[in-house]
Amino acid sequence: MTTNLTDYPLLTQINSPKDLRNYSQDKLPRISNELRRFLLNSVSKSSGHFASGLGTIELTVALHYVYNTPFDHLIWDVGHQAYPHKILTGRRDQLHTIRQKDGLHPFPWREESEYDTLSVGHSSTSISAALGLSVAAEKEGLNRKTVAVIGDGAMTAGMAFEALNHAGDIKKDMLIILNDNEMSISENVGALNNHFAKMLSGSLYTGIREGGKRLLNNLPPIKELASRAEEHLKGMVVPSTFFEELGFNYIGPIDGHDVEGLVDTIKNMRSLKGPQLLHIATKKGKGFYAAEQDPIKYHAVPKFNPSDANLPKSKPSLPTYSQIFGDWLCKTAAVDKKLVAITPAMREGSGMVEFSQRFPDQYYDVAIAEQHAVTFAAGLAIGGQHPVVAIYSSFLQRGYDQLIHDVAIQNLPVMFAVDRAGIVGADGATHQGSFDLSFLRCIPNLVIMAPANERECQLMLNTGHKSNTPTVVRYPRGSGTGEELPNIDEVIEIGKAREVIAPTESNNIAILSFGTMLNEANNAAVSLGATLIDMRFIKPLDNNMINQLAKTHSTLVTIEDNAIAGGAGSAVNEYILSQGIAIKVLNIGIPDQFIKHGTQEEVHQELGLDSLGIIKKINDFIS
Repeated sequence: MTTNLTDYPLLTQINSPKDLRNYSQDKLPRISNELRRFLLNSVSKSSGHFASGLGTIELTVALHYVYNTPFDHLIWDVGHQAYPHKILTGRRDQLHTIRQKDGLHPFPWREESEYDTLSVGHSSTSISAALGLSVAAEKEGLNRKTVAVIGDGAMTAGMAFEALNHAGDIKKDMLIILNDNEMSISENVGALNNHFAKMLSGSLYTGIREGGKRLLNNLPPIKELASRAEEHLKGMVVPSTFFEELGFNYIGPIDGHDVEGLVDTIKNMRSLKGPQLLHIATKKGKGFYAAEQDPIKYHAVPKFNPSDANLPKSKPSLPTYSQIFGDWLCKTAAVDKKLVAITPAMREGSGMVEFSQRFPDQYYDVAIAEQHAVTFAAGLAIGGQHPVVAIYSSFLQRGYDQLIHDVAIQNLPVMFAVDRAGIVGADGATHQGSFDLSFLRCIPNLVIMAPANERECQLMLNTGHKSNTPTVVRYPRGSGTGEELPNIDEVIEIGKAREVIAPTESNNIAILSFGTMLNEANNAAVSLGATLIDMRFIKPLDNNMINQLAKTHSTLVTIEDNAIAGGAGSAVNEYILSQGIAIKVLNIGIPDQFIKHGTQEEVHQELGLDSLGIIKKINDFIS
């Protein structure tokens, strides 16, 4: 995508924050307007995260204007909102490649730019990292500054509070900016968010601020002081007990879209000692009406026409696994009043919107608190309820101790619906569901299932829901294959695989497929004249099936959309070794590396996880 210089006369002269700092402060509103138009123009043509970045335009400009980045350290929590940061830090002309294979990373990424201090993707890590950087800066002694920008959604996570508590205790110089846009990906919940909402919507702040201005105008010495320290007019008048009790100097809330006011305030705060917290109020989607009205819909967008009030509708396709799960929830809750579904702030992504509306008393969004979600489910199970935790594979990593300590050890009937398992695509390494089979398989008492299609997915959800032990159903991002769905009372036998292509006398190769790799495995098996088994269960394995195959085949091949290390194939290896079975085994899966962003098809092809890649790996192995 080429940039029209006449459309962005100031922005096209900014190739680094140093260029930005050469402008006078009164030019910053124009630069902000150009930056907002550029972001809209670029993302509408290339797709990507959208509403969050529109909400942080002025803040991004102000921070790079005041701070000497990259010498001073700037950290963006999560990173959805960092597109303007990328534009100002030398990546403007590459923005159209974001989230695409070999293009810009979707989030701040250390390998991509010296301005990206911390690689991010998951929420609520910024304050902890910023505190570590501030301690290191003090030891370094070069007067390096540290700033962390965190949204009100990310601030609901326990890790953020742990970091706040520590920062207030050791009192290092740092600035935390709380970007309060009144929502994260899903609506925030919790007392803290309600407190923010009351502060921002109440008359106390506005009344005291305006009354204070009138009072100060009548007192010439104070009026002069106020004109030099505008932040005292804009902030420090709302009750700030919470943050002050944690040891922070709290200022705010102030208007996060007033770039000159932000610069004035941040300049003053830059020189203050100890932990500082600036509370700003912004609007997601600022400057684009449709995104302002529906920031969830415009959180991440496909290519679209900015002059059209609606995003383009995707071509009619088969239901996604998330939708299949949401449909199962609704059907099951209608007959089981003890079903309770839990999500850590991912209602839309996990397909739970309809369920939350139809069964509000059986639905709990616990905010960005995966650890709490798991132990909350344990308590529900002990209390006789039937909890289902809907969680992304890469987010379940954050609740690992709770899964072991609070669910598995006590053998509680909690079902985990693990979405986004395997390669997810454009969000890259932080979101790939590469490890769940590996980190779950070693935990006693768990039953782990991987459906090959949507019919099996609902069969496994039925089975897990009726189980009296902890269960996991892991399924990928993307659509099913068009299979007819079962009744909600239909289950499958635990630990039982099924034949897809039965053995024949001429078959020397048996392919054991785990999960939705079955279609590609089937294509490979047909080409190779191989036996094909849909294994279904990672734990417990169908050992009888493995014994039978080992007697009649010379080579076993395992295929999975998970790390080879410790995954489903490793479970097969362990069993074969324990039985002293003499047979060649090839494990095909995700290699021992972090997988970069690209479409699912592109990544699978690159890793040799498509049918052609599977055929080549098998032929190379047996030749």
